[in-house]
Amino acid sequence: MVGRSNRHSLGEMRLWATKAVLVATRLFEGAKYARPHNIVFHRDRLPNALKHKPGAPPANSDLQLLVTDLTRPNGIAFSPDEKYLYVDNSEPKKLWVRYRVQPDGSLTEAKVIYDATSDPRPGAPDGMKIDEQGNIYSAGPGGVWIFSPEGKPLATILMPEKVSNVAWAGTDRKTLYITASSSVYRVHLKIAGAAMIRHR
Repeated sequence: MVGRSNRHSLGEMRLWATKAVLVATRLFEGAKYARPHNIVFHRDRLPNALKHKPGAPPANSDLQLLVTDLTRPNGIAFSPDEKYLYVDNSEPKKLWVRYRVQPDGSLTEAKVIYDATSDPRPGAPDGMKIDEQGNIYSAGPGGVWIFSPEGKPLATILMPEKVSNVAWAGTDRKTLYITASSSVYRVHLKIAGAAMIRHR
């Protein structure tokens, strides 16, 4: 799945060679999305997401609005056990927020786990990933911020450019790739990233 910010829609890339995109959803309650960026799947709902067939109308009616009080939500990630959802906010406040995921998929117990609004360094909360221990790796002011699951700052990977996103790679998932303003970087870490597809 891809967020298509320039087309105000969510799409699924099916034919890589021809760059064909199946539009999964374009509207919510008759309105276009602002600028969708990042997407995550909960393992309980992944099978339903994969049922959308090429050529079928966008599944706008299947959407549920979960969070309305963030001014610019951006990065999003589940904890390894998928009991919590993390969402960050880019501006004007630079926040990382944690929600408890209920069995029906709704979100409760919103908690700001870190506020970096006062940090003057270039960059803002953006794309994020989780390692297998539940630690958070997120774009932020000055580089890649690393938090504990509770939001305690553990370290920062200082970068010479504004960071936009991160991704795990390698057979051991211990290499973190970092996209920045005009470059892509990588760093090998000691803790493996959480698996993208999780099995019970």
